[in-house]
Amino acid sequence: MSVDVDDPLARERAHLSASRAALRAMREDVESLDIKDVTANWVNAVVLTRQIEDRVKALADLADTPLFFGRLDYLHTTQEGQRFYIGRRHVHDADGDPMVIDWRAPVSQPYYQASKKNPQDVGLRRRFGYTGGDLTAYEDEHLSDPAAETFFGSAEGSHTSRLLQAEIERPRVGPMRDIVATIQPEQDEIVRSDLSGTVCVQGGPGTGKTAVGLHRVAYLLYAHRERLARTGTLVIGPNRSFLHYIEQVLPALGELEVKQATVDDLVAHVEVRGTDEAATAVVKGDARMAEVLRRAVWSHVSLPTEPLMVVRGSRRWRVPAYELEEIVRELTDRDIRYGAAREALPQRIAHAVLVRMEQAGEAPDDRVQNAVARNAAVKAVVKECWPAVDPAKLVLRLLSDPDFLAEHAAGVLSEDEQKLLLWAKHALGSPMPKARGVKTAKWSAADAVLVDETTDLVERTHSLGHVVVDEAQDLSPMQYRAIGRRCTTGSATVLGDLAQGTTPWATESWAQALAHLGKPEAVVEELTAGFRVPREVIAYASRLLPHMSPGLAPVESVRENPGSLEILRSAPEALDASVVAACVEALTHEGSIGLIAADARIAPLAEALDAAGMAYLSPGEETTAESRLTLVPASLAKGLEYDYVVLDEPSAVVDGEPDERTGLRRLYVALTRAVSGLAVVHATDLPEQLAP
Repeated sequence: MSVDVDDPLARERAHLSASRAALRAMREDVESLDIKDVTANWVNAVVLTRQIEDRVKALADLADTPLFFGRLDYLHTTQEGQRFYIGRRHVHDADGDPMVIDWRAPVSQPYYQASKKNPQDVGLRRRFGYTGGDLTAYEDEHLSDPAAETFFGSAEGSHTSRLLQAEIERPRVGPMRDIVATIQPEQDEIVRSDLSGTVCVQGGPGTGKTAVGLHRVAYLLYAHRERLARTGTLVIGPNRSFLHYIEQVLPALGELEVKQATVDDLVAHVEVRGTDEAATAVVKGDARMAEVLRRAVWSHVSLPTEPLMVVRGSRRWRVPAYELEEIVRELTDRDIRYGAAREALPQRIAHAVLVRMEQAGEAPDDRVQNAVARNAAVKAVVKECWPAVDPAKLVLRLLSDPDFLAEHAAGVLSEDEQKLLLWAKHALGSPMPKARGVKTAKWSAADAVLVDETTDLVERTHSLGHVVVDEAQDLSPMQYRAIGRRCTTGSATVLGDLAQGTTPWATESWAQALAHLGKPEAVVEELTAGFRVPREVIAYASRLLPHMSPGLAPVESVRENPGSLEILRSAPEALDASVVAACVEALTHEGSIGLIAADARIAPLAEALDAAGMAYLSPGEETTAESRLTLVPASLAKGLEYDYVVLDEPSAVVDGEPDERTGLRRLYVALTRAVSGLAVVHATDLPEQLAP
């Protein structure tokens, strides 16, 4: 194919075509591998087959996803005269020479960090614009030319890059997409922070904190692949709808093995079938519950009062009670799990017996010690002094036995707090019902976290190499502890916004949260530049901040989109029809539409949409070009985003929460889900906090 050498766009398109051909060849090379030549047994064959399949998936060329989005032209030093195309994955030609450089490689970092003040030896930074998968435009930034304009996206941020702005504002249909082409310098610093450190990112709506966390995972897997392949990574989200929304980001970056879960998934030791009142859930989520559970677990240990007699053949070996007591006390004083100490106890007792055998002239070995540890008399002592503990049964007893709870909560929880914990009594104050079985009890989500804490007291929880937790402001101290157990030997990325805390137990400060996580030394980074929500919309929502999160800096949006906010007053009897009309108007625009309403308003709005013949989705269902309207309960809106949002009756959103502060925070979340435009439809007066 001939290329017009005088047409820069034609040359770039030719490089794109050649890069796609090279990627296809890389994929074909992997597909052609014959594992019979390199495997000696079926186990190796299965493992290698899986690795090959994953590699083939990672080399997929997604038609609508640009293979590269930028270019760096270096000036001097070791890169003199070199040109690098920056993309989502590495691509090389038949000779092994790079055609596209992975955005995570060190040589790519200046694409995000270079500026006129610090050009990092970059002469030119080029951004590419795409329509679908076709390269249609480019934009150059000459970092060595003081007369050339500086774009937003470099450190100075003097002007807005048109292509960068277009990429940020591109209509959203389907799940969340990566932001690899639009990462800003302050975001890039967080993304590339070291694996050994835990990072907490405080970011208001539209600052990109979720995307930053996911891109940090992709970067860490690139920089520390072998280590994280051994230890594992995990992304924790607030609910299934949110996880479904973000699930395509990492695969688009070539990372297929990162697991995703909710906190409820992590602590699924019991079946959750019940719910708690808010006051009860707050107490169950309090970090003081860890001490109550610790006391309850270790209360099962008792000191021996009788000597031990071990019979082997014709010989009898006696261990006095005081020596058994010393062994038990020593194990209780050590910082080990209850179950590990219980497993060590018979071996310690057996060792005491072997000492007596050696003193008598015998020469016992390890086999003799193991046999003594299994002796019936030794087992009887262990059972009596250190009985097995079933975590679920212990929590069940705490929640249903007032005396047992009072014994272990004394000085930790008040009497009123203890009453809140106990499962409901029969009417008129009749006696507490007998403890139900573990399988039939109506466990709540907070109960499951207590069982997880108890399980860890008995047996240490497996630790991963890195954990990302999003919407972390809504977690209770006990939930933080549950997550912290999963990264005791690893690190974490904590993402959230204190202003969006909408649970009764929402964290008051990141310092408190990180202490409960077990990472008090974590660095807290704040993102205040907004790239998603239009300036007019975020300014309107920020009126709520002084009333719900005083002292928190408002987001400064870089996007000007006049006319992006509409406040529509409706007659009460016409509210549903007005909301439907607003949805019809929103659908005249490109992209996804979210109709957000108080949970209690979802049913009547669903009826109104059905009556109007308008199809709609539920959160978690993927939007398509044919089905772009999603009906979203306010309780599930957090973390989601839509091109246009219609918000129904703000006062109902506030009134739907147990207190005003939580209600205002829920409203703040709902107001900040829009990428391009927001229409607020109301029949009752707006909350007074929205007044200018």
